Amino acid sequence: MTTYNDLLKQIESLTKQAEELRKTEISTVIADIKDKMETFGITLADLGAARATKKTGGSGSKVAVKYRNGSDIWSGRGRTPKWLADAEASGANRESFLVK
Repeated sequence: MTTYNDLLKQIESLTKQAEELRKTEISTVIADIKDKMETFGITLADLGAARATKKTGGSGSKVAVKYRNGSDIWSGRGRTPKWLADAEASGANRESFLVK
């Protein structure tokens, strides 16, 4: 009679075998896909991949300054800048740096 632990070991072994087989077959599959794309004139845009690709270049929009301390500015996005973190650690209120 097969035990639960025996089945778990079989599952682990089969999972490893499947992953190894996937790795060996993937280059053949990719080559086949590229060949068919070339044959039928299919582009990545046709597959909807254009939306998934990251844009390079600087066409992003500017974000308005939300906090200012002299020449130090911050949009309020991302990690808090050191100048503001230091000011808050010294007891300053973040709202006192808001740009109005």
